[in-house]
This record gives sequence, structure tokens and C-alpha cells, in this order.
Amino acid sequence: MRRRVPISIPGWMIVLMIISPFALYAQQTESYDYHQPTEMVVNLGRQALMICNGLFVSDRMIEQIYEQELKLNRMPVLPPSMVTIDKERQAVAVGGGGNSPYPAMRAAFREGLGCIVMPPDQTFADIDELPMLKMDPPRGDPATIPWPDGDLVPDKPQASYIDQAALDAAAEWAFDREGHGAHRSEVTLSLLVVHNGDIILERYAPGVDMTTRTRTWSTAKSIAVTLIGILANRGKLDLDAPLPFDDWGPWRGMPAPEDDPRRQITLRDALHMSSGLYPVDNRRCSVIGSCLSYFAGESAVRGALDRGLVREPGIHWDYENYDTILGVYALKAAIGDEQAYLEFPRRALFDKIGMRNTLPGVDRFGDYVMSSQIYTNARDLARMGLLYLNNGQWNGEQLLHPDWIEFVRTPAPSTRERGRFYGGQWWLVPDDRTDIPADAYSTAGHRGQFTVVVPSYDLVIVRRGLDWLPGQHRFSQWDLTREILKAFPNRPWGEKPRPAAVEGSER
Repeated sequence: MRRRVPISIPGWMIVLMIISPFALYAQQTESYDYHQPTEMVVNLGRQALMICNGLFVSDRMIEQIYEQELKLNRMPVLPPSMVTIDKERQAVAVGGGGNSPYPAMRAAFREGLGCIVMPPDQTFADIDELPMLKMDPPRGDPATIPWPDGDLVPDKPQASYIDQAALDAAAEWAFDREGHGAHRSEVTLSLLVVHNGDIILERYAPGVDMTTRTRTWSTAKSIAVTLIGILANRGKLDLDAPLPFDDWGPWRGMPAPEDDPRRQITLRDALHMSSGLYPVDNRRCSVIGSCLSYFAGESAVRGALDRGLVREPGIHWDYENYDTILGVYALKAAIGDEQAYLEFPRRALFDKIGMRNTLPGVDRFGDYVMSSQIYTNARDLARMGLLYLNNGQWNGEQLLHPDWIEFVRTPAPSTRERGRFYGGQWWLVPDDRTDIPADAYSTAGHRGQFTVVVPSYDLVIVRRGLDWLPGQHRFSQWDLTREILKAFPNRPWGEKPRPAAVEGSER
């Protein structure tokens, strides 16, 4: 018979075990990075896409791309010797081969859509299967068409009330960041200021001019909401109706059940970044979120749909690329035709207001990735700002309803207790900024992409950047606005109050 040996357990340990049965294992930590291989694939795809777009969309030299586009914190960059550039196919492959444990990642330029990233299991032989958009260019030569429909800017004297010295000083403030106490990682590519419809300041960094297209990053969200608003103005979308689709994941191939609570999420909820769906991008975007569609070939839409509801829609603000993707998918569902959907940005907006240099990107499934993937230049963003400044009218046509403009610049109810800093895919002046007119509102994109609209000063301000430490050193569009406004010392236009939250929009 086995003899039982008594086990002596100190009294304090018994108490601890009763209080917390897991306390004995508290010394365990999750130190192994299970996601590192996926993150490396995403980074290789990011490099492939940036080189592809840099070469074939921005017309930049490879040396410029390595010096600026690829100079970004936390991004491993392979040397040119590990990059294959196929100029005939207008495609790029990064990595792979040799003893590398990671597959090569590829991106290819497609007419009308810019570069599209491919998944690890596709090669250059699959390029012809990727989406493309063949449309004739808008009529006329922009060099002979007056601004803002074209690029012909008349030579006219500056208004007498503008302080030119202060305006020049603001430009120096934007370009000479180190000289003004900021970090050298803040790199301004372009600065454009439009007042009363006229360009009163336009400056570019060396190697950049008015034709240079760079990635908008999240400024694309404001372009997306503009397109959604145009369709709403046509009666095809309703802010307060449930999103017009039912293919929520994981119900692949069949509609979600009628009692699926996600069916109650409205377009307003999604555009307010208040869908209530499970947050992913603020956890680790490069392995579980939208970066898989940005840079690794995954479907943008499937990732956006495959999230469970964790909060009541409309009550909690959470910045999610996928919420914007839901809004764009609602646009696609309302249009109802793949080709018409691909043509819609140009036919509804870009061609109408002279945005000839803007290329909206898609994933390989043909869905617009308008939470980030648009390439454009400073003048085209200024044109979009003018559309808002002019209450949605362009050449006598009402593209956007004034109510939609009020929507985008009205604080989302879910930000009420946090400073009312966000509207409908546009950023608002935070409550604690008293040095900026409260009626200003702005796009905002990674690495310093801003278009600021200031109605009370009849101003549009565009700043494009390639800031390479944006996590630690952020260029402030509100500080830039403050500096620009010093050129208007007499303030001849009274400030317009920021609208309150729309009555009944909070649940």
C-alpha cells in the first residue's frame, strides 16, 4: 500500500489560493511573439506597395523613395539588392529567395487605380487578374484652364489686408521644423493656402512640385465621406438607416440572421467611428486589422464585416479604419454595379471639380480602400476643401447638400465628454483650443496629411508631409492654422460657432 505523505502548505498560501486560484501562476508572461511572421509579411508588402506607387504613381526616383517614403519608424526596410522592379509590367517584388523564411511580396500598377498589393501566393503571372479602370481623361488641358477647375493661376496682386510677411513666416514655420523647435522628422513636402478662392501661398520642398502625388493616408476618409455624401444627396443613402447590406461575417455565402444586432448599425454610426464593433486597429493593425488589406493582399471588406458587436452602436468613439470601409461598402451596395462603383469617384467628384491627379486605390478584390489608399497632390486636396467652403456647390451644381457638410463638421455625440474633436470623418478643433476659430475642421492623415477648412476666414490650408517619426513627433494642423491666421490681423470675418450635436442623433 502506498504511504501518503502529508503536504504542508503555509497558511498565507492557502489564503492566497482561496482569494485567487490563478495567483500561483502570476509569474507567467506572454513573451513569445506569435504574430511576428505575419507582421514581417505585412512590412514586406508595405515596402513593395510604397516603391510601386512611388515609382509609377508619384514618378519619384528610387533614391527619393528610400530616403522619404520608406523612412518610417518600426518599418524594416530591405536594401535595393533584395527588390525586383519590373518596369515593363510596372510591378515590384520585395524579399523572398535564398534562405529567407518569408515569401516575396509584390505590388503592381493598374490603370486608373494605382498600385495593388498582391498576397504571398501570387506572382507577376497573376497581374492581369487584378482590377483596373479604363476611362478617358477629362477634356481639356489643365494648364490652359483657370484655377480651380484647372491649373492656370492668374497673376493678381495680394489683398491689401493680408500681412505678406506673416504669411511667409508661416511657410517658414511649416518647412523649417528644426529651426522652430520641432523634431527634424517632421518633413513638409508642400504647403498651399487658398483664400477667397485664390491661391495666396504655394510652396514645395526640393524634388516635389504641384504634380507630385503622394499617399493621403487617412485624409482619404474625408474623400470617402464626400463621395458617400454625394450619393446621399441623390437619395441613394440615408444616414439614419441601417447599413444597406447583410453579409456580416462569419455567415459566409449567406445573409446574417434577422436578429443579428449588427443589422441595426446605421451609416451615421459608422461615419462617426461609433459602430460598436470589436476594435482591432488600435490593438495591432499589422497582424489582425486593416493593414492586412492595405499591405498583404487580404480583403478590406471581409475584415471589416468579420467583427462582433461589443457595444451599443453610437455611444462609444473608437477610431477604426474598418468603420470607414463599412461606409464605403455601403456606397458600393447602394450603387449595385461593380463597374459603376469603380467609376463613381471620377464621375461624381474628381472629374467635376478638377481633381485630375487623384488615384483611389483598391484591394485585389476591387473594393476601394478609402480609409487610406488614395494618391493625390496638394492642389486636388485644396479643390475638395473649396467644395466644402462653397457649401457643396461647384460651377452651379449642388454636389453635396449643405446638411451633409453640417453633418461632417458637427461633433459626434460619442465625443461629447472627450472634447468634441471629431465629426463625420473630419476632425474638429478640440474644445481646449481657444486660439483657433471653432468653425474650422480638418482632414488628417498619417505622416502629416492635412486639409483645413476655415469658413470664417474663407480659407483652405493644405499641408502634405512625409514625417518619419509620427508616433513621437506630430505635426499639428491647428498650430499651422494659428500661424497662417497671423497673416489676417484685422480678422474681417466673424467666427462662426461650431454646430452642436444633431438633435436625436444620440441613442
